[in-house]
Amino acid sequence: MLITAIESSVVSVPFTMGGPYWSFAGKTWDRLDILLVKVETEDGLVGWGEAFGHAGLDATRAALDHIVAPLAVGADAGDINALTRKILHSVHLLGRNGAFVYAFSGIEIALWDLLGKRTGQPLWRLLGGSRPGRLGAYASLLSYRGDVDLVGKCTAEARAQGYRGIKLHEVTRPSVLAAKEAAPDCEIMLDVNCAWLPPVAREAARSLAGDGLRWLEEPVWPPEDTAGLASLKRYGIPLAAGENTAGLFGFRALIEAGAIDIAQPSVTKVGGIGEMMRIIALADAHGVEMMPHSPYFGPGFLATLHLSAALLERPLVEVLWMDMEANPFDPWVRVTDGTVGVPDGPGLGCDPDPDVLKAYAKGETVRTERS
Repeated sequence: MLITAIESSVVSVPFTMGGPYWSFAGKTWDRLDILLVKVETEDGLVGWGEAFGHAGLDATRAALDHIVAPLAVGADAGDINALTRKILHSVHLLGRNGAFVYAFSGIEIALWDLLGKRTGQPLWRLLGGSRPGRLGAYASLLSYRGDVDLVGKCTAEARAQGYRGIKLHEVTRPSVLAAKEAAPDCEIMLDVNCAWLPPVAREAARSLAGDGLRWLEEPVWPPEDTAGLASLKRYGIPLAAGENTAGLFGFRALIEAGAIDIAQPSVTKVGGIGEMMRIIALADAHGVEMMPHSPYFGPGFLATLHLSAALLERPLVEVLWMDMEANPFDPWVRVTDGTVGVPDGPGLGCDPDPDVLKAYAKGETVRTERS
């Protein structure tokens, strides 16, 4: 079936996160913006995807509306591999990582949703999995800018909600100690978002070496400095990275450098579900653990659930620790006692609630049609 139209739209939902809002890429982050991609085919079916954006959403949407969607309309929706090669090759001079790949990721996820709907199978079944139970989740706290009282408070609240794993977005050891004191029976992870050049990163890793971190995430700037990242292995803390890595070959470079123990690709950033499958196979072949990056609450999160359920031996799902006013994909984006359910309907298993889409729409829907 041919793709007849692609629509982009944005849902913007207020949230609270247990502390003062902070600036993300120069913008106050007090609403979660979800860039939705809707793909229609000539038989009347509709698939939903999500393209990574956050503060850069406008750039991703421009790439989608003006370049990527026009390349995709008119193509065979079922030939996902061919369309992936065609589009990513067409835009490769514009960047092998970033807005154009993010934009295609949204379309690609929607194509898998369509494939599942057309065959009457949930995505986890198409990927070769059996009916899943609930998956473990960890709370990915936002940054409290080193306020150890807030770190302790929010860690304790996340633990009270049933989480057994809690990730901090902080850059100080006192924050780690505050979290450990607040939730002594939890695994604590630390994500510093590429804060340090290698010499400083080594000093930090040395100071954290005895604190029992489940992993240290993206400790080195720039993230493509694989040798700098590998130099931290001597301190014995499992190293995690990958949310800023360009697809399969970017992960191959990380793995071949011996730089990571845990790979963290993001389905809304690397090119979609097919590329995630290839990265998972690569990690499996090299004995590298897989913990997908999933700080979103739309079809990308649903795709992560299906991938984790079908392909990962010990799935653990990242969930941003925030209280959203609403979500068009309830109840599948909600956590209960530290676990998340996996939809069993066809495709992603959950279409968005049109009333929520309408109530929280930001701007106009842009439609690209087959000429």
